[in-house]
Amino acid sequence: MTITKPLALSISLAFSLLLALPSTAQESLSADTQQLSPQAKGLTIAKEMKARDRGWQDSSADMEMVLHIGKRESRREMRILALEVADDGDKSMTIFDSPNDVKGTAFLSFTHTNAMDDQWLYLPALKRVKRISSKNKSGPFMGSEFAYEDLNSFEVEQYDYRWLRDETVDGQDCFVIESTPRDQYSGYSKQVAWVDKTHYRVLKIDFYDRKDTLLKTLTLSDYKLHLNKFWRPTTQSMVNHKNQRRTEVFLRNYQFGTGLDESDFTENSLKRAR
Repeated sequence: MTITKPLALSISLAFSLLLALPSTAQESLSADTQQLSPQAKGLTIAKEMKARDRGWQDSSADMEMVLHIGKRESRREMRILALEVADDGDKSMTIFDSPNDVKGTAFLSFTHTNAMDDQWLYLPALKRVKRISSKNKSGPFMGSEFAYEDLNSFEVEQYDYRWLRDETVDGQDCFVIESTPRDQYSGYSKQVAWVDKTHYRVLKIDFYDRKDTLLKTLTLSDYKLHLNKFWRPTTQSMVNHKNQRRTEVFLRNYQFGTGLDESDFTENSLKRAR
């Protein structure tokens, strides 16, 4: 399927799902940032994004992933579970329900604020759990255009920031900020994100490879407001500019406060996931 934060996706982002502030607070923040350096302004925007995504505790959602490879399509049905963690990154589990060749596959991710992220993949055909090495997390997730590192929750401490400019996208005023990964094993040299000024939702992200060439673009759309607090995109589209492939993700049936806890996000629970 925190895939928002789940493929969250996220999904990095992909999966950045944000809470609205009153308009007076928005205006105050906007005014304050005018006096900051590009680096300080970028960091302030990133902190505000994260602040608006606190308090959801746990969630679940159904997800359909569609892989477009030339004229061929491959569809996969998944479920994603997510747990908010205080003073660290969030945890998520993605469980594949179809087609039969991937049914029962499960992916577990622990995002950390000040340490390497932990990721595991359960392969039912082999009946074993495979740990994803930090050096390999730039690889494709289950044949899609999402990388393993794209499936982690967004954590401010993992990047250095720079505000680039303000720009209008699809009629929405946006901040455009650059994020440079601190992780030496990241497959990206930088990410450039368009963040709407009203709700601090990510609308688009450009991913640049280690040679600083545009590699992929993620578009997030059809946002829905849940519990009058949390914005979630129901559609995500990742386009790979190198191989011309595209992966779409459709998220539905979001549930919050479902009673998930730490015991639901372990290697043993990964093996039992159905």
